[in-house]
Amino acid sequence: MSDPLARVRDAATARGLTVEFRERPAAHSLEEAAGLLGVSPSTIVKTLVVKRSDDTYLFALVPGDRGISWPKLRTVVGVNKLQLPDPDRALAATGYERGTIVPIGSTTEWPVYADERIAGQRIAMGAGAHGFSLFVDADDLISAYGAIVADISQPLG
Repeated sequence: MSDPLARVRDAATARGLTVEFRERPAAHSLEEAAGLLGVSPSTIVKTLVVKRSDDTYLFALVPGDRGISWPKLRTVVGVNKLQLPDPDRALAATGYERGTIVPIGSTTEWPVYADERIAGQRIAMGAGAHGFSLFVDADDLISAYGAIVADISQPLG
């Protein structure tokens, strides 16, 4: 399917997820994106594609105002080495360009690890295509994907 929004919508429907797409102009910072969407920066969730040493991947969902904690994530995943792949490998692993990545409708289903801080919130995240954000209930997303919820983030800076 060539339309990434349709792919996300179809995958969400198949998992019983209710998602809302919102068109938005490009943002140059987290704060600008939050302002455009009318939400707190902490409810914008980054979907990071993380590569394991065996060339398999996972998704890490981290609040926008925080960064991934590599030691915490390695402990939860039970591995010694993780890294962010280059944009071409992330695209090949998910079917989405960096900046639009979402676990919903990924061309390959990878395990999902969600930072505990997103639980209980309505979150905004990539929608599979530039110029759009997706809103979803984090608990529903966690349940639909069997995500492992843990402390995997740290303050930025």
